[in-house]
Amino acid sequence: MPLAFTRAVSPRLVDCQLTHLERAPIDIARAVAQHALYERALADAGFEVIRLPDLDDAPDGVFVEDTALLLGGQAIITRPGAPSRRGETVSTAEVLARYMQVHALPAGNLDGGDVLRIGDTLYVGASLRTDAAGIEALRVTAAPLGFETVAVELHDCLHLKTCATFAGLDGAGKPVLIVDPRHVDPGVFAGVDRLHVSHDESAAANAVRAGGALLIAAGYPRLREALAGRGFLLVEVDTSEFRKAEAALTCLSLIGEG
Repeated sequence: MPLAFTRAVSPRLVDCQLTHLERAPIDIARAVAQHALYERALADAGFEVIRLPDLDDAPDGVFVEDTALLLGGQAIITRPGAPSRRGETVSTAEVLARYMQVHALPAGNLDGGDVLRIGDTLYVGASLRTDAAGIEALRVTAAPLGFETVAVELHDCLHLKTCATFAGLDGAGKPVLIVDPRHVDPGVFAGVDRLHVSHDESAAANAVRAGGALLIAAGYPRLREALAGRGFLLVEVDTSEFRKAEAALTCLSLIGEG
């Protein structure tokens, strides 16, 4: 059974890191309920959901994606760009080491949310949370594992996977990338069909491949229709409270994706 790693919502989520958004009230109880439904969607898709240790004093702790990269039977522990988040990686590494070989990124800053894997290529967003030293450290660490690292320029975007995610193969067997061209040049991604999100559905560019299903954020009918038309099995998940924290679907789990 494939594994998905998550972490409970911190009661201090309201104090999360913000870069591009103004701070808005977050309903913690509703966020906890949305998180539970997210975990249920992963379980329904055939994953064993494993909870990392609670970090009540880490406002961003629920966003486990930033703490590691899962690459098949290997894991690379990252170096989050927000110094307050560095401690989150300790418990992530301890748990992942029970299931796979763990490598530590030796230098620089790198958030997992900036790394988009398509096959054996790791596209890495050069963001405010991921720097050149972090990208080079990933290149050196991932190369022996069989992965090529490609740096990607971002515009007014927190993470690369805020504006681009790999949806997988459509009903015709074609690889599909969901992308917002306002924040990243779609041309840098090789070998994929590019499905552009509309201006008023920018937050819809983030999706999670979960077994035979594709988890998408609720409330974006244009993207839902486009993906359904290409034969994807869609599961809508409400993440409205997490969007106030500049977070999306992929932020909430660690999944080994191809």
